[in-house]
Amino acid sequence: MRALKRIALLVLIYIVIIATFESLLGYFQPSGQSTLVITTADEDGTKHDRVLARLESNGQLFVAVNHWPRAWYGRALENPSVQVVLDGMTGAHLAVPATDEEHDRVNREHSLGIVFRILTGFPPRYFLRLDPD
Repeated sequence: MRALKRIALLVLIYIVIIATFESLLGYFQPSGQSTLVITTADEDGTKHDRVLARLESNGQLFVAVNHWPRAWYGRALENPSVQVVLDGMTGAHLAVPATDEEHDRVNREHSLGIVFRILTGFPPRYFLRLDPD
């Protein structure tokens, strides 16, 4: 019984670490040369900005869902017309789910390290291709 309590405590501590890491990333939204800002809209037209890592593969632009908080991704699937700020320029794009081949290629080219995967709790990873509109 004592071992079970210790395991439960370790699991709880791990969940708190994940929640803290994800919350800090969402709050601070670190940006730089390897990021872009995507603006998605919900059902009532309210716009939401999110800083994401920009991924390029075969001359195309992709973004990835690397975290558990992923409301922006759901909004992009529901309303794929998005705005993207890239290198200071704003443009209209169409967010298209990556094909299986694209997913495998981009995932291979832009793999995530094990420490990042541990800190984020191993969320499933999906990609959107951002086609200029």
